[in-house]
Amino acid sequence: MTEKIVETPNGAIVYDESIVRHIDDSRFGPAGWPHAQPLRRALRAGGRGNTLYVGNVPRQFVLRHFVRGGLIGKIVDDHYLWMGADRTRSFAEWRLLAKLAASGLRVPRPAAARYVRHGLAYTADIITVRIPDVVPLSERIAGRAPGDTFWQGIGKSIRHFHAAGVYHADMNAYNLQIDAADRLWLLDFDRGRLRPPGAWQQRTLNRLHRSLLKIKALDPGLHFGGHDWAALVDGYLKASRSA
Repeated sequence: MTEKIVETPNGAIVYDESIVRHIDDSRFGPAGWPHAQPLRRALRAGGRGNTLYVGNVPRQFVLRHFVRGGLIGKIVDDHYLWMGADRTRSFAEWRLLAKLAASGLRVPRPAAARYVRHGLAYTADIITVRIPDVVPLSERIAGRAPGDTFWQGIGKSIRHFHAAGVYHADMNAYNLQIDAADRLWLLDFDRGRLRPPGAWQQRTLNRLHRSLLKIKALDPGLHFGGHDWAALVDGYLKASRSA
């Protein structure tokens, strides 16, 4: 991976020269691509229309504009306090993904990221390589019923991330993506970072459990219950003991 930084009139762009040979501000909007398609989410996933699939097959990208969530998001939509380029949400996530991808973890490969200064604030965007044939965990369990092996594999994969010190700030049933081989990929590392072992590992598991219970309440037909969660935890613990 080759990190390059180019200055722009109001900010900067970091990009991987092995993926994109040339990058400019136009690539961070739908008009800069021959094809752009909004990401549609189901089951009240919380998507705010800030994510696009861009480019054409066989290589497509995911373009995401950083937006705030929670209560503050109702007041300030997409502006963040400027504290230096290296502390922008976009540059931090791009560099974290670069490290994780280089380590062989199943995360999107980062292509480019930018920030745009607005006085004492900034806005941010990131472009990653689209992972082929993945669906959110929420969608996977809406189809054919997965068995214990599937849930144990999810737990094992989460443990691999935790063993590498990977903290995911919003581990939920939408950011966990499942490929055609039922392997787990993790998406959306905004506010993610590398941390030493600690109580955060259990907290992220608890966050995922709440997410699964919530979508189960929205759609009782989903294939998830207490037995499935027990299988996930069993896979996690077995991976912990074998490490």
